Amino acid sequence: MTLIDVHLTPDYTSRALKEDVRAGLTADPKWLAPKWFYDARGSELFEQITRLPEYYPTRAEREILTARAAEIAELTGAHTLVELGSGSSEKTRLLLDGLTKHGTLTTFVPLDVSETALREAAAAINADYPALTVHGVVGDFTAHLDKLPGEAPRVVAFLGGTIGNLLPTERETFYTSVREVLEPGEWLLLGTDLVKNPATLVAAYDDSAGVTAEFNKNVLRVLNRQLGADFDVDAFSHVAVWDPENEWIEMHLRADRAMRVLIPEIRLEVDFAEGEELSTEISAKFHRHGVEAELDKAGFTPGAWWTDPEERFALSLWQAV
Repeated sequence: MTLIDVHLTPDYTSRALKEDVRAGLTADPKWLAPKWFYDARGSELFEQITRLPEYYPTRAEREILTARAAEIAELTGAHTLVELGSGSSEKTRLLLDGLTKHGTLTTFVPLDVSETALREAAAAINADYPALTVHGVVGDFTAHLDKLPGEAPRVVAFLGGTIGNLLPTERETFYTSVREVLEPGEWLLLGTDLVKNPATLVAAYDDSAGVTAEFNKNVLRVLNRQLGADFDVDAFSHVAVWDPENEWIEMHLRADRAMRVLIPEIRLEVDFAEGEELSTEISAKFHRHGVEAELDKAGFTPGAWWTDPEERFALSLWQAV
């Protein structure tokens, strides 16, 4: 059985894009939010990135899930799996396999801002796991966590290292929000990329084939198509750097020449100086003690901490107290 709850208005994405672009391109320094990479082309490019030899996080997390899915099921006894983000990937299925084999899982709840992506994911999961109730939620994890359905105990999965795209204050808000919607004894399953050799990190975000560069530039194509902007995409260069103080990767787009960009849909003109950089993403990397401190502050106690054999990536389980 498939159910879909829609908590976003039809114009939500368009309105949010306009608000973000105006805020980011009138700021100093300029920025754009990474969620705007992901139109159909951006999603396709990211799938290519996950298969690149330099991009280890997806493989490393999959290795952990392959080894630990049954253990996750045993520890949690979950009746409901909630996944923040579209839930039809191989990693989702590894979790679903482990939980269904354990015999406790009855419901899968994917949450995504894209109704189209969510309906496709829900249909795919429903076809392959007909005994499960798939109860999709079209919503934003920054605003609609209190709308999550499902029978306790629930496991909320936030995978892929996406937590690293949030600034420290945003992470604190996120963890607190998750804790507020969980009953004591329910669970958060979290994927975090770990601090390692800077050369390895930079290579993962600046691959030799140039796929990540195309992915980064795709945000400009989204603005051109959705807002009528006239960005010369080829006049920007992809930049990925390691910030050792904050321990995160920064992705930027650097203007190769001075230019003025018009964005008719929001009646905005934006000037770029030659060499000026536009921030498009941070990807924080973590130490175990830092993750533990942030989750402890939010009201969680550690349940388990696993890494891949090379200790590049961690999957951790946290119980609401």
